[in-house]
Amino acid sequence: MWKPGSSSNKIWTVTVSPELRDRTPLVMVHGFGGGVGLWILNMDSLSARRTLHTFDLLGFGRSSRPAFPRDPEGAENEFVTSIETWRETMGIPSMILLGHSLGGFLATSYSIKYPERVKHLILVDPWGFPLRPTDPSEIRAPPTWFKAVASVLGRSNPLAVLRVAGPWGPGLVQRFRPDFKRKFADFFEDDTISEYIYHCNAQNPSGETAFKAMMESFGWARRPMLERIHLIRKDVPITMIYGANTWIDTSTGKKVKLQRPDSYVRDMEIEGASHHVYADQPHIFNAMVEEICDSVD
Repeated sequence: MWKPGSSSNKIWTVTVSPELRDRTPLVMVHGFGGGVGLWILNMDSLSARRTLHTFDLLGFGRSSRPAFPRDPEGAENEFVTSIETWRETMGIPSMILLGHSLGGFLATSYSIKYPERVKHLILVDPWGFPLRPTDPSEIRAPPTWFKAVASVLGRSNPLAVLRVAGPWGPGLVQRFRPDFKRKFADFFEDDTISEYIYHCNAQNPSGETAFKAMMESFGWARRPMLERIHLIRKDVPITMIYGANTWIDTSTGKKVKLQRPDSYVRDMEIEGASHHVYADQPHIFNAMVEEICDSVD
C-alpha cells in the first residue's frame, strides 16, 4: 500500500499480520539498492506472532524519488524525517526496529532522534559505522561486484550502469550478482529476483544520489555512526547481527559495547553467511530475530 511520507512523498509499505496488534510490531528497513521484496525469505516466519511492517526507503523501490539535500547531514536527516512521518501515519506508538546495511545506519540515526519510539534496535551488517582507517592495510576490500561496477563507472552514481544498460539491465544484475538468484532459488527458479533488483534501481536515482552524498567511499560514511552511537538513550537495547563472511567490519559490535558500557549491546555472527545474512541463512536469521522480538513482548 502507499503511505504518505514527508510533504507529498509516498512510502510503499507491506504489512503482514495486521491483526496481531497486542504485541510490539517489527519494522524492517532494507539496504542500499534494495526494497521490500528482498525480505521474502523472512516475512512469513517473522510475522507469525506479531505484526510486521516493511517499506521501501524514500528514493528507492516503489517509494517517491524526491530531490535530497546534497550534503551528508541533510540527506541523512531527510531519510530519518521520512521514516518518522511514515510511523506517525501508520499509527505505530513504538516498534522493534531492524535495519540492514544502509538501513541499519538510518535506523540508528532514527533511534538517536526518536529513542522513545524504539523498543529494541536490531542492526544487520550495518553500513557506515567505523571511521575509515588511516592505514590502508586495515581497510577491508569492497565486494568484487562493486569493484567491477566502479571500474566501469568511475565517479558516477553507484548503480548508473543499470540505467545506461536499458533492457540489458537485468542481465547485468545477473552477471554482477549471480549469488542473488541462488539465495532466492527456493522461491524463484527464473530471473524474477534479478528483474526485481533491476526495476528497483532503473528509475530516477534519488536515494542513490543521497547515499552517494553520505558516503566517503562505498564502505565508509562521511559521518561515521560510531562517533554518535553513544547518543542513543541508554535504555534502548541494541543487537548486532553479522554474517561471518561479510565485507563489513564485524569488530564494530565490540566497539559499540565499549561506547555504551551501561547499556544492553549484543553482537552475534552467523556462520556461512555474507553481507546479505538474512538471505544466506534465513532460518538461522529468522530464529535469532524471533528470539530478540520475544524478549520485548
